[in-house]
Amino acid sequence: MSVKSLVFVTGNAEKLREVREILADGTPLELESRALDLPEIQGSTQEVAMEKCRRAAEIVGGPCITEDTALCFEALNGLPGPYIKFFLKGLGHEGLNKMLDGFETRKAWALCTFAFCERPGAEPILFEGRTNGRIVHPRGPPKFGWDPVFEPDEGEGKTYAELEPAVKNKISHRYRALAKLRVFLHERQTISGQQ
Repeated sequence: MSVKSLVFVTGNAEKLREVREILADGTPLELESRALDLPEIQGSTQEVAMEKCRRAAEIVGGPCITEDTALCFEALNGLPGPYIKFFLKGLGHEGLNKMLDGFETRKAWALCTFAFCERPGAEPILFEGRTNGRIVHPRGPPKFGWDPVFEPDEGEGKTYAELEPAVKNKISHRYRALAKLRVFLHERQTISGQQ
């Protein structure tokens, strides 16, 4: 089956903008955004992503992608992980920093998991991207989630929030996951075109 248009299940305008910018680089794909209120199960990033995408495909009635982002602190064995949205909402940027006070390391990694589901009842396929870095005191505009407190190893000493969008989009966890998704969709279109 060739996939030329997809529903991206998100109500986050900044996330949609980033995904469109990243996928615009060589992917002939129409991306429609749809905000759905999907309950998120508790579990690993992969379990959360699989269930979310299954439910989204049932509601959408066709091919869709969902995205889950985790911010994982090495000192806390990967927590807050997929629950970062709730930690950020409850604690703020400074609170995330205080969580690491007293620990020897502030190392962290950003993990993005895209899930693709071809149709209702199909098993979702996962695409993950990871960017290593560390947690710092907030720097840069607080426009997008925890970007001001995450300094990627490849960011030349800048936080995600301080980086130009084009630079961030080349090193981010989201970019790395989408690169894998893009290859997968291209291969499906190529195979479908040969039939």
